[in-house]
Amino acid sequence: MAIGSEFSSSPLELPAFNDDKSAKALQFIEDMTRNVDTVQESVLAKILTQNAQTEYLKRFQLNGATDRDTFKSRVPIVSYDDLKPDIERIANGDRTPILCAHPISEFLTSSGTSAGERKLMPTIQQEMVRRQFLYSLLMPVMNQYVPDLDKGKALYFLFIKAETKTPSGLVARPVLTSYYKSEHFKNRPYDPYNVYTSPDEAILCSDSFQSMYTQMLCGLIMRHEVLRVGAVFASGLLRAIRFLQLNWKQLSHDISTGTLNPRITDPSIKERMAKILKPDPELACFTEKECSGENWECIITRIWPNTKYLDVIVTGAMAQYIPTLEYYSGGLPMACTMYASSECYFGLNLKPICKPSEVSYTIMPNMGYFEFLPHHDCDSSQSTLSRDSPPQLVDLADVEVGKLYELVITAYSGLCRYRVGDILQVTGFHNSAPQFRFVRRKNVLLSIDSDKTDEAELQKAIENASMLLKEFNTSVVEYTSYADTRSIPGHYVIYWELMVKDSSNKPTDEVLKQCCLTMEDSLNSVYRQGRVADNSIGPLEIRVVKSGTFEELMDYAISRGASINQYKVPRCVSFTPITELLDSRVDSVYFSPGAPHWTPERRR
Repeated sequence: MAIGSEFSSSPLELPAFNDDKSAKALQFIEDMTRNVDTVQESVLAKILTQNAQTEYLKRFQLNGATDRDTFKSRVPIVSYDDLKPDIERIANGDRTPILCAHPISEFLTSSGTSAGERKLMPTIQQEMVRRQFLYSLLMPVMNQYVPDLDKGKALYFLFIKAETKTPSGLVARPVLTSYYKSEHFKNRPYDPYNVYTSPDEAILCSDSFQSMYTQMLCGLIMRHEVLRVGAVFASGLLRAIRFLQLNWKQLSHDISTGTLNPRITDPSIKERMAKILKPDPELACFTEKECSGENWECIITRIWPNTKYLDVIVTGAMAQYIPTLEYYSGGLPMACTMYASSECYFGLNLKPICKPSEVSYTIMPNMGYFEFLPHHDCDSSQSTLSRDSPPQLVDLADVEVGKLYELVITAYSGLCRYRVGDILQVTGFHNSAPQFRFVRRKNVLLSIDSDKTDEAELQKAIENASMLLKEFNTSVVEYTSYADTRSIPGHYVIYWELMVKDSSNKPTDEVLKQCCLTMEDSLNSVYRQGRVADNSIGPLEIRVVKSGTFEELMDYAISRGASINQYKVPRCVSFTPITELLDSRVDSVYFSPGAPHWTPERRR
């Protein structure tokens, strides 16, 4: 990754950001990370004291105890299904203190694409304050590495999702929608390090086209002021680039004439844009010149030439977007700044200008009480935990470098020993605080027989197969998979959307068949044994779909209630309408031409 001379891969000797507020933020991080175990002990005691009289904790007869030993010996480790009856009682209007002593202010919904259903996470007003505080730490950290971010603006594509209400009247919405619609965001004080090109009216518009159009238009108008470009996930930023490809003519027209696209009907947007949009024929000509050609390489830096970095999540499943983002940005640094979920905000990346493969998050011990379930890929028995013989969980201060763990949280909002479903690997420590690489979501698997292929393994196989496409200047821009058991034996189906940069030099059928075999050779030995020795798995199949198919898939998910901010392409699909949509867009089909390499291994 190219990092320009104006950036530093380690903190600047003289911070670019010297005011008292920033110094206090950085000192707070140091204090928290030097006293991890003490802070964690205090956080647990506060949570247990706060929620001592809740119905949930009373079930386990803590009798006012707030120490870790009593808590761990009496309170079970749980999943969402364990808590679902209590959550449904709250959603249906039970106002008694079931999980939390404080009133539940709303429900935060999961992305709906990680585990197949939208989970309702109860939250309290005090959690908004905690989340806001974590946000306030991001720029003091970033300004140690990237100078002068107060000299311009951020072009961030941010969106809300129309909220729903539970029978009790409590709002249910994604965590980012909750934040953007909060007074913390709408009435935020002016901060020169956090000035957006997008007006709040556009961010808060629930119509995704009007929101995206207005945000892109403002980004073009203020193009010389933009110092960073971003979205929540890498896929969101690529969707914005695709939007520009499809709508640049109308955007140029608006800029040239100073009139707003008639499709923009939101009154608050129209009122705000009347103050921003003025005729600018020169900018219109520039936009048309840059966008009308076939070559979109470095389009981000061509249109926004002062961009210092991209602010997007490119860890986990988002890693597959890195080559495409590098193509569009000319190799700008990609900053993954924060690790958070609907259940809890966890921590931040203390070295935000690092290679995507080196991203590690430092969990802030004041955000909740954190435990870690040792994760062994070969041990499937841990997927179901017995309350009679609970596993030994590891405290935040006691995790070991190199080991994998599943994150378990106890939050102020009432979740106790809750399995988040994220698999993390310890990469090191900052002071006494461990740093984690996000590996994957747990249980994202393809399986035909006894084989189990997880998201990280599938991603690696895709990357290996993609190497065969490089000489044809072609890349995989999106993918998903499906375990097809309609045939006997069943087989893996991989849907690919390709970016072919030179239509006169497309990959041949033989190359794409070889991609199938390369993927199979990259999968685990159990899969390869099923293919070679047991004949329990059929040849892997790649189905190449038409350009734009995965945008249609996202539109379908949004129409069913998914959040545009939190949407992630599902890496494995089984829902019939989704597979039917994908199959209706297939251009060509390829099967593995032979068997992968496999030799017998000693079985234990």
